[in-house]
Amino acid sequence: MRILILGGTRFIGPPTVRRLHAQGHTLALFHRTRTDNADLPAEVTHILGNRREDFEAHAPAFRDFEPDVVLDMFPITEADAQAVMRLFTGYAGRVVAISSQDVYKAYGVINGTESGPPVAVPLTEDSPLRDKLYPYRGPTPRADDDPMRWADDYDKILVERAVMGDPALPGTVLRLPMIYGPGDYQHRLYPYLKRMDDGRSAILLDDLGAGWLWTRDYVENTAAAIALAATDPRAAGRVYNLGEMPALTLAEWVRAIGEAAGWTGEIVIAPNPTLPEALQSPPTLAQDLVASSERIRAELGYHEVVPQAEALRRTVAWERAHPPQPLDPQQYDYAAEDEALYRLRQA
Repeated sequence: MRILILGGTRFIGPPTVRRLHAQGHTLALFHRTRTDNADLPAEVTHILGNRREDFEAHAPAFRDFEPDVVLDMFPITEADAQAVMRLFTGYAGRVVAISSQDVYKAYGVINGTESGPPVAVPLTEDSPLRDKLYPYRGPTPRADDDPMRWADDYDKILVERAVMGDPALPGTVLRLPMIYGPGDYQHRLYPYLKRMDDGRSAILLDDLGAGWLWTRDYVENTAAAIALAATDPRAAGRVYNLGEMPALTLAEWVRAIGEAAGWTGEIVIAPNPTLPEALQSPPTLAQDLVASSERIRAELGYHEVVPQAEALRRTVAWERAHPPQPLDPQQYDYAAEDEALYRLRQA
């Protein structure tokens, strides 16, 4: 199969490219620069360009490649998705778009943009979506030279509508959860791992956040699911949630990180107001963000290729070798944490 990948050089992209290559597919990768792509297979064709500035200028190169599938790794706006559908109608067999579980109304409840009671979980692909579009657009537009200007127009709901609404070009949508693993530029495990490696005997969690459920997925497993959906024709016209099952609470997640890191300390759960402000969860975490990935398992036969314990061991090793820089000292105010812990134990 000939697969054109739009994006694919950060975090989730390289393991997806390597998996598709190992399966014997012919790949072309459209991205901005070849820098830091030494871990990609040499046989991959590179088409260099900026998506927002000269995407359509590369139409001849895209069409000369004659893709069976276009895998769009990073569609951000409605215009991004519309350009892809317009460009490849009549030239590709299917478009697979990477979306996010932030499309769900439950995410809007957590984000404070949706009103009403918590949404029932687990979320299925048919669960209600957000009513409010543009979840990261504030009351004042960002300046044109603001590096976060793109966030004003970000909305995966509109991306999904464009990809799934073209009768002439079938689409597939994959809704991703929180992804962890080597290459995670958000370093989501690091705040807990640093405390463990700094010899903290206890990690404090507030009572609201400790029980919060969030669907996660290891990057290599995400890549396996993306490759499966991109190459299986049964995925045409379908929307799939990805993610580990069952989801872990935050307290369970921190304990699993500790086991992977060799940490033998304790997790102390305390009333929210008694903890330093940096450790207090927002009240919107009364809403869980758990999505069922049963559909892709049942319809396409998906299963994890890396067990969770091994996934966490690999992630811990990578985080230790690649700590984020710079660190925010306010995030690691151990004196304040010790004081809160002392008060709890004296109560």
